[in-house]
Amino acid sequence: MDLKQFITIVPDWPTEGVLFKDITTLMDNGEAYHYATDQIVNYAKEKQIDLVVGPEARGFIIGCPVAYALGVGFAPVRKEGKLPRETIKATYGKEYGKDSLTIHKDAIKPGQRVLITDDLLATGGTILATIELVEKLGGIVAGIAFLIELSYLNGKEKLDGYDVVSLMKF
Repeated sequence: MDLKQFITIVPDWPTEGVLFKDITTLMDNGEAYHYATDQIVNYAKEKQIDLVVGPEARGFIIGCPVAYALGVGFAPVRKEGKLPRETIKATYGKEYGKDSLTIHKDAIKPGQRVLITDDLLATGGTILATIELVEKLGGIVAGIAFLIELSYLNGKEKLDGYDVVSLMKF
């Protein structure tokens, strides 16, 4: 299935000059969403995944059905102040400053094989922070899966040494 046909390109959003890749038109098509989820599940099956982790919010949309299909749990990575129990934090640079992501301190047991999921790989900052959190807790990043990779932003180069799959490249 050509998943690109289900991605809507929105010009000048959120700022002028950006061609935003809207995944909601993929998600609201049951057949396409199911197919995309199955592609990531098939990738993950070879990796003996114990847990799926995804950054908010679109990482939840991708990761939760994958975790369900694999019969494993899902651990959310959220912005600081959004998780109710003790957390650890990773800070990363953004275009205009810094941001922080957190995960519950007990979300990952040492040695667990983790699949990280998100909708989009751009510059790699969010995923690098997510990797840092997983590894701080002793998890093993067994794979990283995206719906979309913006290859012209070279985010994948920052993930050298990790097994990465993207279902679509722009």
